[in-house]
Amino acid sequence: GQTVQDYLEAAVVQFTGEKVKAVCAGRTDANVHATGQVIHLDTGADRKEISWVRGLNSYLPTECAVRWAKVVPAEFHAWFSACSRTYEYWIVNEPVRSPILSGRTGWVFRPLNEKNMEAAGQFLVGEHDFSSFRAAGCQSKTPVKNIEYLHVIRLGRFIKIRVKANAFLYHMVRNIVGCLVYVGTGARSVDWMGEVLEAKSRQAAAPTFYPTGLYLTGVGYPEIFGRSQFMNRIFFAVRNDFNPLIGFSKKSFDFFAGNIFLQLDRQSLRVAAHRSEEHTSELQSLAYLV
Repeated sequence: GQTVQDYLEAAVVQFTGEKVKAVCAGRTDANVHATGQVIHLDTGADRKEISWVRGLNSYLPTECAVRWAKVVPAEFHAWFSACSRTYEYWIVNEPVRSPILSGRTGWVFRPLNEKNMEAAGQFLVGEHDFSSFRAAGCQSKTPVKNIEYLHVIRLGRFIKIRVKANAFLYHMVRNIVGCLVYVGTGARSVDWMGEVLEAKSRQAAAPTFYPTGLYLTGVGYPEIFGRSQFMNRIFFAVRNDFNPLIGFSKKSFDFFAGNIFLQLDRQSLRVAAHRSEEHTSELQSLAYLV
């Protein structure tokens, strides 16, 4: 396969001789990116943490590199132990599409009113039935989720939508973004978002927005595991020492940041991987927007 998980599992086999199955904290669709993905797996190999980092790096392709490793308790589970997940969606809002950002952000050529988008998003904060934002094929046992916050800000020509919840439905974030874009362009009013939520029907909402601007940026865990949040902010947080992290999922190489956090149990370790890309003047300018 061509996923980060595939590459990591293959590297562990080469490094330890063990065939392992990695468990991810969250699934991502094709062309969706992850800067804070969490993975755990079980191994009987006994290695120092730095050895896991260097050893796996020697077997990973140049597009992916292990950044760090950490022992976690045996009861840790990347998926079931998670108590929150955070996503960011990035939109380039300008009349002409950017070839450099193609496949890495969403794009809206009409002017967006980020203040109206922010106001509309507040209808979704709290515990609600999100059936209107649930895609067909969703396997969640319940459509009721709890959004802790949803914020929309503008950074120059970029719109950043950041949302944190205890869990998300299939395509939930992309469906929310589609509705926010309707509000941002003026096609719908701010209050319309509340109507969509109350309808509890997918037909009431806007179409699912592009996958390319979506990033899983963080996964939260209970304090008993020693760290409540495993998150890596994308490259906008880096100002002086600009080094964008690049990740990949499925058949598409992504940009911004590409971290995976890997847990290895017995002896559990968490490993983060990243890929760096040639600096471009456009990316340099983006890094210093904040």
